[in-house]
Amino acid sequence: MNSYAVFLRGINVGGINIKMADLKSALKSRPFSGVVTLLASGNVVLASELDPAGVKQEFEACLRETFGYDAWVVVLTAARVAALVEACPYPADDASTHTYLTLASDEAALSELFEAGSALDGTELTRLGPEALAWLAPAGGTLDSPFSKLSSKAKYKAATTTRNLRTMIKVRDAAASV
Repeated sequence: MNSYAVFLRGINVGGINIKMADLKSALKSRPFSGVVTLLASGNVVLASELDPAGVKQEFEACLRETFGYDAWVVVLTAARVAALVEACPYPADDASTHTYLTLASDEAALSELFEAGSALDGTELTRLGPEALAWLAPAGGTLDSPFSKLSSKAKYKAATTTRNLRTMIKVRDAAASV
């Protein structure tokens, strides 16, 4: 049995509202166990015999069939989530900035996003691996930051999702106990 973290893209914003209890219930019919939802922003930890690609396929199919929307998720092993949190060079919190991790299911899309983001003035970001990058945003101005605007473009929608480092730490801790 492998432990995974699953990060949903775009739920409970923009009209796609899913109660975590309903999501957990829907996942019971799939080859997952120990399902735990965290926060209302689409973070799930679970165990499965499937590989990451199989978890992604089953999870997205469940979302599409049960909730009727084009669903995309990023699936990482619990060990990989822990490694990404450890590799992040930025603090979880400070008075002037917030740290975010953009996660991707498509390495090419993340590479393109990293290259475009690196060219933005005043943007500090670090590639953490083939599936993640870390970046800083000013406290109180995340959505208005140049990188946030870039990463929210439609062309990245199916391949990426972003979480703050505090959330990633909570997911890491929860995934370690599944």
